[in-house]
Amino acid sequence: MTIIHPQSQQPLPDHAEKVFSGEIFDVYQWQQEMYDGSFVTFEKLKRADTVVIFAVTNDGRIVLTRQEQPGKQPFIAAAGGRVDPGEDILDAAKRELLEETGYTSNDFQFWRSFQPIGKIEWSIYFFIARNVTRVQNQELDAGEKIDVMEVTFDEFLTYAMDPEFIDKEIYRDVVEATIDEQKMQELKTFFLGS
Repeated sequence: MTIIHPQSQQPLPDHAEKVFSGEIFDVYQWQQEMYDGSFVTFEKLKRADTVVIFAVTNDGRIVLTRQEQPGKQPFIAAAGGRVDPGEDILDAAKRELLEETGYTSNDFQFWRSFQPIGKIEWSIYFFIARNVTRVQNQELDAGEKIDVMEVTFDEFLTYAMDPEFIDKEIYRDVVEATIDEQKMQELKTFFLGS
């Protein structure tokens, strides 16, 4: 499987220095030359990459989660989470799906990837996992409460437009599908197969 690693909108230069190491974010600074020849301190954050997995059961239901985490409002999302240091991107997707939902699949397909914020070195990788089956109980972190939901494609579209749905990266796909029948069919076929 080919996984495309996205390019940053503002690559972290080789001479940038790490000035802070946090639990989630590291802060880098460097001197950037301006157009007039002067120099200004630039900063950029770096964090672990993440994976998002849209899982689909044998009978065409899409697996979503309703989650609670300390300090956050409850939200709805696909399964996903951080890539561990040194971990393969696909292995991270398989691990996160299993831990958060108890589901597994031998049919993962890379969908897309991008870096959503220019000032943060952070890639998000999206996968579709088809023919998922539940094989175990969830293995949740101490700061996770996750309810698993299996929803129809139409219910999925409704959830994707809900303000509580945090995987906003697919919002454009859903909006385009609601106004263009061909795009709707393409999205449905992509998720559910032919």
